[in-house]
Amino acid sequence: MFVTQDMVDAMAARYGVPERATFLFPVKDDEFSFIRSTQKNERRHDVTLYIHKDDAIIVIAKHHYPPGMYRAPSGGLHPGESFECGIAREVMEETGTQIELERFLLESHVTFTNSIGTIPWTSFVFQARYVTGDFVFTDTREIREVRTAKLTEFAAYAQIMRSMEVGGLHYRAALHERVEPLLER
Repeated sequence: MFVTQDMVDAMAARYGVPERATFLFPVKDDEFSFIRSTQKNERRHDVTLYIHKDDAIIVIAKHHYPPGMYRAPSGGLHPGESFECGIAREVMEETGTQIELERFLLESHVTFTNSIGTIPWTSFVFQARYVTGDFVFTDTREIREVRTAKLTEFAAYAQIMRSMEVGGLHYRAALHERVEPLLER
């Protein structure tokens, strides 16, 4: 993983020491292979962002998501990229907005398991505030839709995620449930 402990420590010094969580989720063979395919340059992380806009949170839907399912945007840093630069790039690509980071909420360690092996993954979760932008995102290969949602809508998203046989979505549902009490409303 090319996110170093020094980078994490610097973000904690600037945005607050995050809480920590650990998860374990089984995945099917095809999902295991998909996760492995996303690990360019041995990437084992994502940065997940809860972006407040007015009294709502900015959410994304990927092309393969069923209607009515959304989640907080996330993405990976590139080798040599700082958290701030990578976050700004990912947010613009996925949401078409600019943000201001407010708090480092959670450092989540998940292990995806399968008969093939295990994949360790870390999600660095931040709270941010919308500054400007029009939701015209550029990552149309990955993202289908961007909109805002009330925090209360996330329970329905989690229900949809858990109804699917996808360990990564089960993790996203559990991650949100861990993050929600940490969010400043």
